[in-house]
Amino acid sequence: MSERIAFIGLGVMGYPMAGHLQQAGHTVCVYNRTAAKADKWVAEHGGLSAPTPAEAARDATLVMTCVGNDDDLQSVLLGDDGVLAGMAPGALLIDHTTASANVARLLASRARERDCDMIDAPVSGGQQGAEQGTLTIMCGGRGDSFERARPVLEHYARAVTLMGENGAGQLTKMVNQICVAGVVQGLAEGMAFAENAGLDLQRVIDVISQGAASSWQMLNRHGTMIRDEYEHGFAVDWMRKDLDICLNEATTNGSELPLTQLVNRFYAELQEMGGGRWDTSSLFKRLQARRVRH
Repeated sequence: MSERIAFIGLGVMGYPMAGHLQQAGHTVCVYNRTAAKADKWVAEHGGLSAPTPAEAARDATLVMTCVGNDDDLQSVLLGDDGVLAGMAPGALLIDHTTASANVARLLASRARERDCDMIDAPVSGGQQGAEQGTLTIMCGGRGDSFERARPVLEHYARAVTLMGENGAGQLTKMVNQICVAGVVQGLAEGMAFAENAGLDLQRVIDVISQGAASSWQMLNRHGTMIRDEYEHGFAVDWMRKDLDICLNEATTNGSELPLTQLVNRFYAELQEMGGGRWDTSSLFKRLQARRVRH
């Protein structure tokens, strides 16, 4: 069934995600803070663009948002030109931003004040997953709204799961980022150790990737790490934002996250090295730089 969809935010994730929806036969109207990006998307995919989030959302049955953080999310949703001002009663808001659980619950409440509903639906899989339509989406919200959203989300996801009430999607994404941080640091340390020991890095990965040490990060990032290529993937700046969200939530629920705190500090060092836009696998580059200094 074709939907009228507004898609707000055309970054490295939102741009291809919105494209999948248009290609699937939905009518998509996009909004981006930089209007030239929206014009480029329309030229490439068809569909429509709007000058404000409210206008993009005005005739939509579903509204997707995919922006940077809590502040960005509130700026595009609230106010006279925000999404909620334009949404018609009965419309459904689906937020793909990685944000705090608190802001998800707040915005769901504001949506319901307008006789709409909201699902927090952060994603995992990175730019590659968005482009290939293989994202994992973890959702928080009401069951009926989730079932309404799922067929549409499956246009760019291989797994779409309801985790609980509003906020549960964001909490699950925090678990994801906590796990990823530890795995990437472990991979970086192992590769640095192998390099310092004079081993052939590719041969090491070829062997250990067949056993218990294997991971998505190892299989998909070892080659670019060996080649010192980091101008791709999920940026250090965004990972730091995500880990800060995790650490703030941990103070609320009583979790101890010593490894997450440590890796977050390592990412801060990469930012100081000028690597804010490098891929998160640049933790290896940090260790190489420290080896040179010592």
